[in-house]
Amino acid sequence: MRYTTFGRRTGLRVSEYALGTANFGTGWGAGAEPDEARRIFDRFAEAGGTFLDTADTYQFGESEELTGKFISADRDHFVLATKFTLGAAPQPSVSNAGRDGQAVQLCLPLMAAEAGRRGRFG
Repeated sequence: MRYTTFGRRTGLRVSEYALGTANFGTGWGAGAEPDEARRIFDRFAEAGGTFLDTADTYQFGESEELTGKFISADRDHFVLATKFTLGAAPQPSVSNAGRDGQAVQLCLPLMAAEAGRRGRFG
């Protein structure tokens, strides 16, 4: 596996390949059952993968729950990208879509704090 730095100043080292987790779970009526999703995740990690992509909307939240369980034993080893403004409700609406600008303003300091906690921000 090859690695690269995520962004210009984060210091976060990630695998050049990311694992998309939209099919972790069956909330949409199709996708990988938890055991199969675990095998996919384990194979990615064994290959050296460290960069994961998820969202609260994938499989109505099941994907994000499974991903959280899979990385919990070695959380600092993985970099997790997620979307946070769409909402996990089965029926999208303006009321659960969030306010993009406000969400970003709230999220950026948290991301900087997490990178600093890991000693990877500079």
